[in-house]
Amino acid sequence: MSAVIGAARAAAARFGYSALLRLGAPLYALRVLWRGRSEPLYAGHFGERFGSFAKSTAVTTGAVWVHAVSLGETRAAAPLIEAMRALRPDLRLLLTHGTATGRAAGKALLRPGDAQAWLPFDTPGGVRRFLRHFEPAVGVLLETEIWPNVLAEAKRAGVPMFLANARLSERSRRRGARVDALLRPAFASLDAAFAQSAGDGERLRDAGVGEVVVIGNLKYDMAPEEALLERGREWKRGVQRVVERGVVLAASTREGEEAMLFAAWRATPAPRPLLVVVPRHPQRFEAVAELIAAAGFSVSRRSAWADGAPPPQAPSVDVWLGDSMLEMPAWYALADVALLGGSFAPLGGQNLIEAAACSCPVVMGPHTFNFSDAAELAIAAGAATRVADMTSGVAAAVALSGEANDVERQSRSARALALSRTHRGAAARMAARIVAALPPMPKA
Repeated sequence: MSAVIGAARAAAARFGYSALLRLGAPLYALRVLWRGRSEPLYAGHFGERFGSFAKSTAVTTGAVWVHAVSLGETRAAAPLIEAMRALRPDLRLLLTHGTATGRAAGKALLRPGDAQAWLPFDTPGGVRRFLRHFEPAVGVLLETEIWPNVLAEAKRAGVPMFLANARLSERSRRRGARVDALLRPAFASLDAAFAQSAGDGERLRDAGVGEVVVIGNLKYDMAPEEALLERGREWKRGVQRVVERGVVLAASTREGEEAMLFAAWRATPAPRPLLVVVPRHPQRFEAVAELIAAAGFSVSRRSAWADGAPPPQAPSVDVWLGDSMLEMPAWYALADVALLGGSFAPLGGQNLIEAAACSCPVVMGPHTFNFSDAAELAIAAGAATRVADMTSGVAAAVALSGEANDVERQSRSARALALSRTHRGAAARMAARIVAALPPMPKA
């Protein structure tokens, strides 16, 4: 009887969820169009947002469908896709996204015969049309992308679904438990979840996933482009040729953090290091530029560098604004130390593994619940330091960037790189399990 009651509750929860989404679809459409004013790609291929796809986006039945919602997930998917192609040279890829940054970065992962699209708004009809159009052989969702109708309709269509690089924080698990009737069936419908850590694995099992395998974090397999690293090193040499000063990077900052940063920076005694600010979201570039001006700092914007190199006056200004895309390794290579965005406001932190791969030590705030395992590993390895607030973070970063701490900084840089290399291999392990769910490769 309890099983019948549980099934009825789950059906009612998904019915109510779907009804709310249908009612909210016009607002979602307006949001897409509004955001498209500042990010044209976001509103491009508009019909795909609701399950309408052009014939030109079709791929032959049997593709591996990978959903990487944003830039971070798309970049993390790259080593997994490469590992799957190594095992299955005939692999065709269907890559879906939710953001413009993810879709722009995903283009580089496509080969002839692959396809790219938006994942539709999570209504039953839109998802069914998506699955009928592409007919994927297997689906792979990255990190935290649990969509009740996507998973229910994939199960109905017989598409095996995996949650790769899976993470579930204690905070997210507590929130999800409030709507357990809706989310538990979604988690239970997964064929497997490949967890980043043992803690993630325990919470995923508690949420309802039947098979959980702790495999590790794909982001350790992301190798920064050497050309980007050399670009950052050249910027650093250019600064040092003009004026001897350290470089502090505020990496992937989020709304609310820049105001705290600039207040702490004003209180820092001169001469100060060069401060480089790279906002997490491109739609905030202009707002952050206005905050820099309001704080009274001189600024050089990456977008204004005519030949791609800092202009002659840039080494002497107060702040560089990294208003560009896909250059994060260059910014890390430029920096002596990085303040981790998203960790100084209660936002869960950003990916610090990329900083480690670029040999950049990190100073993080108290809020790293989205990357708790990587944060604790980095602290234990001596590649990162945790502080209580932005004021303490700025003080620690400025001190580490100073000439007096050259030896300590070099030691932390080496430990950061060693950390990134120690934990590689998750891509190959995940790829083997996903590829095993594909039909056998046709004989030559």
